[in-house]
Amino acid sequence: MAETSRYDVAIIGSGPAGYVAAIRAGQLGLKSVLIEKESKFGGTCLPVGCIPTKALLFNAEVLDYFKNARDYGIVCKDYSLDWAAVQARKNKIVSKLAKGVEFLLKKNNVETLRGTGRLAGPGRVIVTDATSDAREIEARKILLATGSEAKMLPGIEPDGKIILTNKEILELVDIPKSMTVIGAGAVGVEFASIFHRFGTKVTVLEMLTRAVPLEDEEISAELERSFRRQGIAVHTQARVRKATQSGKSACVEYSDAQGKTHKIESETLLVAVGRAPNTQGIGLEKTRVKQDRGFIQVDSNMQTDEPGIYAVGDIVAGSPQLAHVGQMEGIVAVTHVAGKPVEPINYQQIPNCTYCEPEISSVGLTEREAREVGHQVRVGKFPFAANSKAGILGAREGLVKIVSAEPYGEILGVHMIGPRVTELIAEAVLALRLEGTVDDLAHTIHPHPTLTEAVLEAAHAVHGMQIHA
Repeated sequence: MAETSRYDVAIIGSGPAGYVAAIRAGQLGLKSVLIEKESKFGGTCLPVGCIPTKALLFNAEVLDYFKNARDYGIVCKDYSLDWAAVQARKNKIVSKLAKGVEFLLKKNNVETLRGTGRLAGPGRVIVTDATSDAREIEARKILLATGSEAKMLPGIEPDGKIILTNKEILELVDIPKSMTVIGAGAVGVEFASIFHRFGTKVTVLEMLTRAVPLEDEEISAELERSFRRQGIAVHTQARVRKATQSGKSACVEYSDAQGKTHKIESETLLVAVGRAPNTQGIGLEKTRVKQDRGFIQVDSNMQTDEPGIYAVGDIVAGSPQLAHVGQMEGIVAVTHVAGKPVEPINYQQIPNCTYCEPEISSVGLTEREAREVGHQVRVGKFPFAANSKAGILGAREGLVKIVSAEPYGEILGVHMIGPRVTELIAEAVLALRLEGTVDDLAHTIHPHPTLTEAVLEAAHAVHGMQIHA
């Protein structure tokens, strides 16, 4: 074993939580080391998650414009999809951003080690590289940021060609003619949007009563209507009994709400039923770290019950598995390590974004949640069909919904489905953070013509005073 190295903080995992924590540690003057077992920095998000999926979604959007070019007065007779070029562009974006992360780590004096990190005792980590050579790291504090991986249903295993997770689907050599998606959460509906627009016949199966079940009920209903209008089949309360691979196709057997059994066959099967924490085999068994089904329990400073060990990102119990949440958790953790003042994360003020078509975004309480905790609720809604910029873009589906509390109009939650709403949600997050009211939003002048005016109108609508609907 090589000579022991000593650091202020050792970070295991280079996803958004890990690499952001490492950069902030460098900015705060901490001697830090970032440990990563994969060939690229970025965890799941950069190589096989947020970035490549959004690249494909943008390609699908561009293709939609070509398909509907006549609506915009453009005659486009000869166009085709070059799937190899689409994949090459996606990979180029991922590689460029990965190099950018590597540059930022060097810029902020973060040492990096390639290998698998495992806790070896108080303040110690063993790093084993691809050749099985081991090196011991000593650190005053250790930050676990090992991320998550796709869950699989019992009896189903990905093969990279027919049965897929979010990783394998990104490397398909050809666009499949048909696809069954198990799970209508963010991953499921995003890939449904991508491949439907690339010409695949898509069927989505969701075990719960509605698609995107974490969103406000009206948003779920609007997405299901939109998907069905587009030609994407959506079956809710669909409990998968088994999935088998036969030749060059997959067969899924599921039961509906009435218990009736159905079978569906498709060229590909995407399993998108959530993510499991990567906490096995990292040395937790000899620590006082508390776990909940593999997720790690932490306090408001991201500290575990084991002195000197922090956890951030997808492995944190009760934390949304979102890149931007992991990034802020990483900042909170290393700021606390550095002995600086720390503001804990308010998990009620986290934006959730789903980049399907139409897009979905939200922050705060849904209408049902607000009523269940006892608020006297008033709701304002405004449809994008009445928004001038949406009309210009030819994207008139969806709405903005604001949930507020009487008697002062405090904003409790904002929910959107429609064009570019993943960009619009930041205004709502800021309003919640500043404890804003619907009157604050209604008296904030928004530029015209913009999609942001839908937020303004929804605020007016809480009092029944919307102008353009």
